[in-house]
Amino acid sequence: MAAAETERQLHIPVLLRPLLAAVAPVEGRWLDGTFGAGGYARGLLDAGAGEVIGVDRDPMALEMASAWAGDYGDRLRLVAGTFSRLDDHAAGPLDGVVLDLGVSSMQLDRAERGFSFQKDGPLDMRMSQEGESAADLVNTASEEALADILYHYGEERASRRIARAIVEARAAVPITRTLQLSEIVARCLPRPKPGQMHPATRSFQAIRIAVNAEFSELVEGLEAAERALKPGGRLAVVTFHSLEDRIVKRFLQLRSGGEGQGNRYAPETQAEAPRFTLPLRRAISPDEAELAENPRARSAKLRVGIRTDAPAGPVDAKALAMPLIPKKGRR
Repeated sequence: MAAAETERQLHIPVLLRPLLAAVAPVEGRWLDGTFGAGGYARGLLDAGAGEVIGVDRDPMALEMASAWAGDYGDRLRLVAGTFSRLDDHAAGPLDGVVLDLGVSSMQLDRAERGFSFQKDGPLDMRMSQEGESAADLVNTASEEALADILYHYGEERASRRIARAIVEARAAVPITRTLQLSEIVARCLPRPKPGQMHPATRSFQAIRIAVNAEFSELVEGLEAAERALKPGGRLAVVTFHSLEDRIVKRFLQLRSGGEGQGNRYAPETQAEAPRFTLPLRRAISPDEAELAENPRARSAKLRVGIRTDAPAGPVDAKALAMPLIPKKGRR
């Protein structure tokens, strides 16, 4: 319990203060779809939410929360699951949904979870701790499939060179450790200058996204939030890299009527009623005070939408510019 309390104190929710200000007043039923260490859930409860449903697919997050969740009584309900099914988990209309995307600090800081390219641990990266691991992917995917993952999910320009190096390395010995993979990637790229990111950053991001199906989870989660939110309900999403932010931005643009339905190949159809309004003209980024307190917040962006009374509808992943991996078999 002491370790869980220490980790909870060390976790700093990114953009919590501007998020609470942007979605005010906080009241009624809220769902935190990426519960993690519980920072957003506690912030919402302390700000006035009557009930918060905390959803996380990582069993460690829910286990750690058992040390303090009782402080909030029946105002906090924890659910093991994915936020792509948040409307099922909510079991009723919501006044707000919060999503904090990407890997959490507690996952990244634990070497045994296999997310970090700077700490040696098993090459895992599974948020749910179930299914195919990063080691399974790295050791079984074809060179072409690996290159596609690195390029489309990590925007890694040296994707083919890195994929080739991975395949050559695993032919000699299986790649099972994080530093083992990190070193393979680093040898393919120039030594970084002071202040530049680690050369394995993009590759680890891409593999993590593939292992956890993060982009499809995001699109389905946005669709589920639209179904679950009552008119006037708030959707707040915090992103950490350009690909996921682009999906959220496009979703809110399209669902708020920000772009027409017609194009050069198809006639314009009658515009659908906006399903969201946008209270913010652009994304909110951390200020200098927050960056001094939490350097990991540097790339974070917050986007907010307010649900209208228009009926929910299906989402076209292609229209959201979701990166798609060509469907090719593995060898």
